[in-house]
Amino acid sequence: MSAAGRVFDKEKDRIVAVTLDPNTITSINPDEVHEWRIAIYDLVEDNVFAPARVKAEGPYALHISIIGNYIVLDVRHPETYEPIAAHYLSLSPFRRQIRDYFRIRDSYYDAIKTGSTYQIETVDMARRGLHNEAAELLRTRLDNKLEMDLNTARRLFTLICAVQPFASRIDERESDLPTVLFVCSMNSVRSPIAAALARRFFPGRLIVRSAGVRSGKADGFVHEVMEEIGVDMSVHTPHTMDELVANHFDLVITLSDDAKAAVTERGLETGALEHWPMPDPTETEGNREAVISAYRQLRDTLGQKVRARLDTLLHAGGRSPETA
Repeated sequence: MSAAGRVFDKEKDRIVAVTLDPNTITSINPDEVHEWRIAIYDLVEDNVFAPARVKAEGPYALHISIIGNYIVLDVRHPETYEPIAAHYLSLSPFRRQIRDYFRIRDSYYDAIKTGSTYQIETVDMARRGLHNEAAELLRTRLDNKLEMDLNTARRLFTLICAVQPFASRIDERESDLPTVLFVCSMNSVRSPIAAALARRFFPGRLIVRSAGVRSGKADGFVHEVMEEIGVDMSVHTPHTMDELVANHFDLVITLSDDAKAAVTERGLETGALEHWPMPDPTETEGNREAVISAYRQLRDTLGQKVRARLDTLLHAGGRSPETA
């Protein structure tokens, strides 16, 4: 199979995981989250994809964020999440197609309700035409950057439509919101849980980031225990401190000893630096129930500490108390 002259390797040239940036793509509506998951599942299930002009071989993970008027397509190694290539895609050329996507989608739902076969077929033809047009535009805009076939581009366009209406559109460089950074060893368990809890407790009131001293893997137990309290962690991609854009945070909280040392060595500008040593549940020995119990205990302990500490931060007007 080929696209734009490239012969794809079906085993290597493909996306095997898609994650969304919880800082820039936000929703607590379960129907919206469900739509994201369906679009992600469809893309991962059937695609051919490869970054151009890189030596790295696939398969690949794709991390998606939204910054201003751009979708960021961040290609990574699926096991280590090491960055491979990242490209900014302007949403402006797709405004009409995105608007028509939602208009046709609503018409399709209405047609299903009425049960009119003719209407369903008419809307479905319009939908296919729109997807083909958008997919060709997508491939053109990403030419010599990211390569994919028409079917993959169609599914990627669907995912872009599903996530872009819910972008937070917060420019962290210009925002007056308090900024908080959680750091642990690999950004797989402790710091992403803390950051996710902070966003849940104080939606829209803080800019919260998490990072690791080194890159780790996404953790299935984290997904499971956070799902129990209604937080979707399947969208998390581990990041290292080297990937941080900002160098100043109002509050930095380290959750492991190596994180404390790394933050001190890096010299981040902070309003306050605190160390909360937290046990690593991945080191728990025993059966599955013992392990999952350790993850739940970490979640609940962090929940209490995060809620209390950040409530104090917000009541101090975004500045940490001098006694912190």
